[in-house]
Amino acid sequence: MDQTNRLKEQQRGIRLTVAGTLLFVSAMVGLVAVAEPLYKLFCQVTGYNGTPRIAEGQSSPGGVAETMTVRFDANVNREIAWKFKPAVNQVDVRIGEEMLAFYEATNTSSEPLVGTATFNVMPERVAPYFNKIQCFCFTEQVLKPGESVQMPVTFFIDPDMLKDQYARDIKTVTLSYTFFLNQDQSKAKALSATQANYSN
Repeated sequence: MDQTNRLKEQQRGIRLTVAGTLLFVSAMVGLVAVAEPLYKLFCQVTGYNGTPRIAEGQSSPGGVAETMTVRFDANVNREIAWKFKPAVNQVDVRIGEEMLAFYEATNTSSEPLVGTATFNVMPERVAPYFNKIQCFCFTEQVLKPGESVQMPVTFFIDPDMLKDQYARDIKTVTLSYTFFLNQDQSKAKALSATQANYSN
């Protein structure tokens, strides 16, 4: 009888261990799945790692007398066959004034491609005060072979920057974007299939 009870206890212990292990593995998989979007959100809210804040539905508070030079930088990951450049290399903008700028991307490959851009602001001390109202970052851009597209970015620099002893003396800031090949190319494949049907 004692041996039967011991066997039942061992089986119960094994079941609890297996269930606990499965629960732990499931939790880890879930954390991995949400880690990247949560990190992006954290960076956008706090300006961490040179990420400018996104001011959704917010207008600029009006310019002040001081100006800042904003440089535009464009990069392309080697996995995506695109050309990518700013329409102008830099602008002078009054702090607090809303500004519209454009980047241009061109698909130089022979097939449709889906790309996604990431961004940052340097120096990092300015990032919390660099607010983007409209941006093409983190959204899928689908370009046909040879297609070019103008992509707008609207931003302003928060006048509160002038109260920050570590940022107020900075006169030049660089807004940098890098385009990557999107892992999900289903939209590009659908576009290729549509084009093939039209050609037939």
